[in-house]
Amino acid sequence: MYATSREALARTRSVANDALGSASAGQATAAAAQTGAELFAVVETLDGQRTLRTALADSSVSADRRSALAQELFAGQISEITAKILTSAVSESWSKTSDLLNSLVELGREALFRAAADQDQLDTVEDELFRLGRIVAGNPQLEQALSDVSKPVQGKRELLGRLLYGKVTAVTEALAVQSVSRLRKSAPADALDELARLAAQVRDRVVAHVRSAAPLSDSQLEKLTATLTRTYGKPVTVHIEVDTELLSGLVVRVGDEVIDGSGAGRLAALRKTLK
Repeated sequence: MYATSREALARTRSVANDALGSASAGQATAAAAQTGAELFAVVETLDGQRTLRTALADSSVSADRRSALAQELFAGQISEITAKILTSAVSESWSKTSDLLNSLVELGREALFRAAADQDQLDTVEDELFRLGRIVAGNPQLEQALSDVSKPVQGKRELLGRLLYGKVTAVTEALAVQSVSRLRKSAPADALDELARLAAQVRDRVVAHVRSAAPLSDSQLEKLTATLTRTYGKPVTVHIEVDTELLSGLVVRVGDEVIDGSGAGRLAALRKTLK
């Protein structure tokens, strides 16, 4: 995203935060959840209407006219808060039309994370998204079904909805279904992992993906978490995945950094040296 779009997103985010912050104490959580869902619905509509999304991002048209068009298109379909965010977004100048839509998705996610945080569920949402990503990654048929571009989006939503119904929080389900519905070039598991990372980021935490040859005890997990927290200088959320093919030890991934302390990794390094 170029500077123009980054600045537009920052200003729109400020409007969104102010609008959501103005909700009464008893309505704040519901308002944030509703706003997130409605922003996702707006993006879905615009994804299917090229002429409309182009018109709303056309910088050759005055900001007032673009805002008026957005109000006309979604009148009676979205709340006052969502309308305020949308009209603010379309009044900005964006480097690309896709930046406008992607930013609305980002703001929708942030609103849902806010709703989860209000209910002290953000850590649960993060863990559920990570676990779901591992389930999808470990099931080739499911991953193919969710990533198949020839399949209708509605079918993918229904498939994921059936998988998640009654098993995760409403915020996790909304985030996961929206993400899978709009994958673009990402693999489903990667998209879900990114959502888990964003949830951790909201909590000001680093995410460590750990593959272990065997389950870790509570004391081992506590020691590993403390070590990683010292290393990265901020709280670390550790997600554990047991992988017996590692033979022994751990593989720790934080962002693009990978620390391979597994038996399989040491054997691979030895083989490379012998060659």
